[in-house]
Amino acid sequence: MPFEMSPFCCWGLPMALLALIVCPGSGEEAFQVYMWPEQQVVKLGGSWEVNCSTSCLQPEIGGVETTLSKTLLDEQPQWKLYRLSNISEDTVMYCYFTCSGKQVSANASISVYHPPEQVLLKLQPTWVTVGKSFTIECRVQAVAPLENLTLTLLRGKEPLHMQTFGRSTAAPQEAVITHNSTAHKDDGRHNFSCQAELDLRSRGGGIIRRTSEPQVLEIHEPGQDNQMVIIITVVSVLLLLFVSSVLLCFIFGQQWHQRRIGSYGVQAAWSRLRQAYQA
Repeated sequence: MPFEMSPFCCWGLPMALLALIVCPGSGEEAFQVYMWPEQQVVKLGGSWEVNCSTSCLQPEIGGVETTLSKTLLDEQPQWKLYRLSNISEDTVMYCYFTCSGKQVSANASISVYHPPEQVLLKLQPTWVTVGKSFTIECRVQAVAPLENLTLTLLRGKEPLHMQTFGRSTAAPQEAVITHNSTAHKDDGRHNFSCQAELDLRSRGGGIIRRTSEPQVLEIHEPGQDNQMVIIITVVSVLLLLFVSSVLLCFIFGQQWHQRRIGSYGVQAAWSRLRQAYQA
């Protein structure tokens, strides 16, 4: 007996697939939620724009959850654009959308920074003899995050000393380093400076660099000091001799003047006596 195919046989598989597509809860495709950018660094007190979007064509509801002050700038069914204002601390925010009763979320992080706006360098003392020690101090008044800061002391372009800092509070803090060095003959030919580098690449930012005003160290060699002592001694001796000779001349002149006056007085008295006797 020949095999007869049922008229529903050819439509069975397509109809099953169609039922899976149109019936609720029958294997609906998963959707995605995105937040861009996912990581950002913002200057203390600054603002930032963030986009929250989804691959769902007809989302029921969506938005951004955050403790920061936010303003909705623009929106379409599949995305929303927000501005976050007055950012004062590190935080994490969430973007969410609900599609066919299912909610999916994504998150993004914000890191707050305060750049090293003023870098100060100090040499103590500024006048030093070869072989003697001097101190280099570098100070940054306010910077955050401190653990991302590196201070480098430079002699010309040559690094003398480098220091990084450990984890600290998120608030801007002062950073100070000191370095003791021995004066060399050629130190006077180079400028001393300090470079502050805030590396924010691990937080989604870049590198911020600031350099102090250059300082000059006045170098004196021991031979120069000995020559100066000799010159000062010779000048002092010559000045003493000059003053002594002037005083001696003055004294001898006074004595000679007094002697002359004294001899004239005796001669005048003798003449008067002779005249009186003759009379």
